[in-house]
Amino acid sequence: MFAAFCVRRRKRRAARFAAAAIASGLVAAGAAVGVTPAAADEAPQHQGGAAATLNGLTTFHQAVLHIGNQTQQLPAGLFEMTVDGGGTLKTYCIDVHNPTQENARYLETSWDQTSLGGNKDAGRIRWILQHSYPQVDDLVGLAKEAGTGPLTPETAAAGTQVAIWRYSDGAEVEALDPAAEKLADWLQGEAGSVAEPEASLRLEPGAVAGPAGTRLGPVTVRTNADRVAVSPPADAAASGVRITDATGNPVDSAVNGSSLYFDVPAGAADGTAALSVQGTTSVPVGRAFAGVTRSQTQILAGSSRSTVSATATATWGTTGAIPALSARKNCAKGGVDITATNKGAAPFSYELMGLRYTVEAGATRTVTIPVAEDQAYQLTVTAPGGFTKTFKGVLDCRTTGSTATMAGQPGSQPSPLSGGSTPGAGTATAGGETDLDLAETGASGATPMIAGTAIAFLLIGGAAVLFLRKKS
Repeated sequence: MFAAFCVRRRKRRAARFAAAAIASGLVAAGAAVGVTPAAADEAPQHQGGAAATLNGLTTFHQAVLHIGNQTQQLPAGLFEMTVDGGGTLKTYCIDVHNPTQENARYLETSWDQTSLGGNKDAGRIRWILQHSYPQVDDLVGLAKEAGTGPLTPETAAAGTQVAIWRYSDGAEVEALDPAAEKLADWLQGEAGSVAEPEASLRLEPGAVAGPAGTRLGPVTVRTNADRVAVSPPADAAASGVRITDATGNPVDSAVNGSSLYFDVPAGAADGTAALSVQGTTSVPVGRAFAGVTRSQTQILAGSSRSTVSATATATWGTTGAIPALSARKNCAKGGVDITATNKGAAPFSYELMGLRYTVEAGATRTVTIPVAEDQAYQLTVTAPGGFTKTFKGVLDCRTTGSTATMAGQPGSQPSPLSGGSTPGAGTATAGGETDLDLAETGASGATPMIAGTAIAFLLIGGAAVLFLRKKS
């Protein structure tokens, strides 16, 4: 088993989510008051893009991490992910002290919803990705430019990961191989700042609302794919809802910048519907990937042609409030933003965390719910008439950084490498195992879920209680 510093864990099962549920994408909108959404758990928030499963560490060599007067040897290199619908991703990790989970599910994510959002050196990490392995696969040329001496894929991957850790975690870490260490030093010293890449695919906004008999939108397509397919609501034939352009012409495909509308017929019963878009593209280098359950955040180093998708929803009604709800992690405030937009003619009142909120007709209101770092959350909005809407995910906004302790110390840090392990390169087998003899991690609480144990949080305007439950 790998050491838990930025590598996959064996024997412990990660929570698994159905591929269809993950690929369905964005947070759904709320239904009109009096219409009860499905009672099943909803997929974690996803603003669109690729969804993938972690296969494991595939190309790596050894590094040495220093914390105080202690040292820890650990593998450093490239991970591989399999994309839902087809495609492969190569990633490095950006939180050296946290473990990855076996077969963990990941979603493409913007920087501001990860530790990169508050990291002034995030742009330097992207520069490193663009100027090293595997984006630069001419290792002879890379070695000559960096003055390292001969590089192999394993030592190049290790040197690149070490340089990333120095900026992502502020870690005192070095590559064991001399050439890899020289590459890390060169990348660290040369790194400039590069802007965050755009999402491979997203829809803006992810939730719209309005009265029946109108076109609801626009929902704007943002993508680097040449073209994406547009799928209408599953019950379009029964509801009469069509997906159109601004003039009412039906559409079944779109390009970057296209505007989509839900054309809801007059007299339609109050309800909600979803459209989905899907395409194939290379995900931009530097995109972040966050775990659906608690698992080491990853950053993209390379992508094959991969399937990307996104979903947007619409809510309509004839009288009263017509709310649309969405959720987004707010790392700057250490919580989750729940946004309610009311397109109806009457106020929309709802309860969240034991408090009552009102959104006036035509207004939008955002409430930030504090969530503990590295904790799963499940937040439910309820309103009269059977309205209920649940949002869930994991808040992972910070690296462990200097607060980490070495393995063997009290707390939840992982165990050290076994004494019999041999430093060197590793090559993963088809099953994701490696030839390294590494100790089992002792970290616990990898998949906690909010639901049961009460923890008090102070909110502006009052106190709310967030319920937590730990699921193994």
